[in-house]
Amino acid sequence: MQRTDSLAAATAYFDGGGFFTDLERRVAFRTESDTGAATPALEAYLREEMMPPLSALGFACEVVANPVPGGGPFLIARRVEDPLLPTVMTYGHGDVVSGQDAQWDEGLAPWALTVRGERWYGRGTADNKGQHSINLGGLAAALKARGGRLGYNMTWLVEMGEEAASPGLHAVCAQHRDALRADLFIASDGPRVSAQRPTLFLGSRGAVNFSLRLRARPRGYHSGNWGGVLVNPGTVLSHAVASLVDARGRILVDALRPPPVTQAVRNALADIAIGGGADDPTVDEGWGEPGLSPAERLVAWNTIEVLALGAGSATRPVNAIPSEAVAHCQLRFVVGTPWQDLQQIVRAHLDAHGFDQVEVNVTLTGAATRLDVENPWVGWARQSIEHSSGQRLDLLPNLAGSLPNDVFADLLGLPTLWVPHSYPACAQHAPNEHLLAPLAREGLRIMAGLYWDLGEPGLAPWAAGRLSQTAGAAAIPSA
Repeated sequence: MQRTDSLAAATAYFDGGGFFTDLERRVAFRTESDTGAATPALEAYLREEMMPPLSALGFACEVVANPVPGGGPFLIARRVEDPLLPTVMTYGHGDVVSGQDAQWDEGLAPWALTVRGERWYGRGTADNKGQHSINLGGLAAALKARGGRLGYNMTWLVEMGEEAASPGLHAVCAQHRDALRADLFIASDGPRVSAQRPTLFLGSRGAVNFSLRLRARPRGYHSGNWGGVLVNPGTVLSHAVASLVDARGRILVDALRPPPVTQAVRNALADIAIGGGADDPTVDEGWGEPGLSPAERLVAWNTIEVLALGAGSATRPVNAIPSEAVAHCQLRFVVGTPWQDLQQIVRAHLDAHGFDQVEVNVTLTGAATRLDVENPWVGWARQSIEHSSGQRLDLLPNLAGSLPNDVFADLLGLPTLWVPHSYPACAQHAPNEHLLAPLAREGLRIMAGLYWDLGEPGLAPWAAGRLSQTAGAAAIPSA
């Protein structure tokens, strides 16, 4: 048994059509979770698509109901070779955003896997059915190469509500903490920095969505008869927003600015290029925090974005002073930001600037996480991925977007490694979502290599205490 056998088995799974067949079947499940209701397809996906292959690999599977009404179910699958061995936890989500069926290009559909060149179209191909299918295929390849034994235990957690902000995820993980106890977390979601090279990221930025609203009066009034003597909510709210972030995107509220970027993070981002792909937008020079590179502004800094701004009717304006105005905003933030206090911080800031009548309402929150870039697991993963792919990887201290990684990093206390198999122009959440076939093939080899390397004695940096515990365990097959 050799490491190359694991990679070869993963390659054969792709080249022989097995991966396409499995993904085609999974894409056909209409597992939308952002509709406000848990449909039967959500549980069917777990029972019909996740449980059979996991059971065949020796996992004991349990579907867990969501404690939140209307939330999708969870699957907890455990494979225990020896209780004394370390445990790896992985995660995926089988739910997707709405299909937007009518908006796909002619000949494409969200619930059918369609090939056009290197692009495999279908809802969930990139987010996240394709990605957890790659990981499942990589695991099967490693098990096959090792003769059915990994040399460590493994737990899979699959949720069916990530696209609806993961209702019940924290509660289920807290309730099943013992079953989910592990030593390391490896999963896949989000995009690579680019399609050209693998990416490893160690956490994600957090997000707080909040709304600013000014209700001046019950109805609008004619702008000719009353303009100049009635407060215009649109005007006032525009200035309130401008007090939070300037005309170049720089945050003006000191309490919402992050800690300085560390040298270790700067070093990790030094050669990360943002954009440049055929379908990528052009990065705007001079936008955002001055003195930072585009990668530092995107990954290592905070931003306040205006997601929507409204007063009156933008599609059919009339000659009237609007009765109210609203700005839906978002803070994307890195670790070290007091995001739990955002409402009080913004409230105090607006009061100090004369906007005491503007209401502040937080609508959605998610924490930021980041594994230390100097953690031994980071170097181990880099070496494994580069060995399998033959390429230098892009290391991100955290993803620019958001994931429920705080559940794994904070609640369960795990070092978290994310290995994405998608790319920025994959159209996730939009019509024509797709997976790039070369990335899927390479991803299978990368994951087969990671799962192999985890079982190599002395190679993976398991904690010293855990290593001493495994000294008397059954011998791990050698390569």
